[in-house]
Amino acid sequence: MHLVQILIPIFDNEGHPFDRSRFDGVRRQLMERFGGLTAFVQSPALGLWKDAQSGTTARDDMILVEVMVEVLDRDWWSAYRTGLEQTFRQDEIVVRAIACERV
Repeated sequence: MHLVQILIPIFDNEGHPFDRSRFDGVRRQLMERFGGLTAFVQSPALGLWKDAQSGTTARDDMILVEVMVEVLDRDWWSAYRTGLEQTFRQDEIVVRAIACERV
């Protein structure tokens, strides 16, 4: 089993919040495909990293969406990530998979 985590920014590159319908679309797609998810939307996560070109610290406020899957379909998740990057106009959206087990 895998826990798939998706980090989705809540603001565009100009600092404007994304319309809620974009997040609703993510929720709808994942619910239809996997039958469940967990979305941490009340307290946005803070992402910080060094910008390689400017050396400044970049920041993203984001929500975390998690889905548990029995089998990790890497091709599907890669294509889904590419679609999210287009939807949210991002160079990269982090989608990570962590091996886990139910206890």
